[in-house]
Amino acid sequence: MPESMFVSLVRRPSLWLTALVQMFRLAPNGWWRRAPFLPVPDERYLQFRMETQYGDAMHRPEGNDVVTYLSWCRAHRRELRSRRRDELSRSRAGA
Repeated sequence: MPESMFVSLVRRPSLWLTALVQMFRLAPNGWWRRAPFLPVPDERYLQFRMETQYGDAMHRPEGNDVVTYLSWCRAHRRELRSRRRDELSRSRAGA
């Protein structure tokens, strides 16, 4: 039986901040004005993602897949920060 998304995240505290950031990034604008008043992604977006990932819009996300996605998000964010620092260093060196 696949590990649940919650259990997978609880076991990986290094991804907690990334999960929180992604939760707010994927939440629709004005999420606080609509019930359930939580920053959760739009249901249509989630169905689309499940359809493209698993071939079934009603499939629940699997723990390992969520961990892989969050790990990628964290690595991608770090890579972007590194590139910005490098570009800033080069621009200052050339000035």
